[in-house]
Amino acid sequence: MFTGLIEGMGEITQITRVADGLRLSVSRPFELAAVGLGDSIAVSGACLTVVALTAREFTVEVSAETLARTTLSLKKRRDLVNLERALRLGDRLGGHLVTGHVDDVGTVLEKVVGPQSWRLKFALAAPWCRYVIEKGSIAVEGISLTVNACGPDWFMVNIIPYTAQHTTIAGLKVGDQVNIETDIIGKYVAKLLGPKLETSESGVTPELLLRHGFI
Repeated sequence: MFTGLIEGMGEITQITRVADGLRLSVSRPFELAAVGLGDSIAVSGACLTVVALTAREFTVEVSAETLARTTLSLKKRRDLVNLERALRLGDRLGGHLVTGHVDDVGTVLEKVVGPQSWRLKFALAAPWCRYVIEKGSIAVEGISLTVNACGPDWFMVNIIPYTAQHTTIAGLKVGDQVNIETDIIGKYVAKLLGPKLETSESGVTPELLLRHGFI
């Protein structure tokens, strides 16, 4: 589990093909003394397992499923990636609950750089946009962000200068692809209400609310 608060950017130092997956070696932006083999690190939003360590870099394995669902298949040597170590029990949850399980790849539709913030608009497939709500949380390239506006197949966020300076989001251009993880709470709610949503116009009825203790 992660928070979406990026600890730093690492540089991909080596890419090695392994069967239908690959291994990525990444330089460290934090002390690796506290990192062990088998630990989880979110690499641009994708939760990966550390399989090798040196004093200056760590190596993770990327499965075929992860390559198919993320932008990691597009990465090249010397590319920068956002990094976050797994949340420890008792840590402050400054962002939102992020699993590191990327839902889909989105595309940058619009980028407007203002004096105090940047506005970014992303395209996202409609099946995933159903979990995106205004003022809700979303993870873009592993970064916890607040949704300012959204539609059936798009959403918009604002980026403060600090986030732009300390993550890879500053380098995004229109047309670039990004890893997207929608809010896990919304996905569970939709799953639980699924049968009701199929048999009722809204899916939310007084009987449903009463049964689940809301009224």
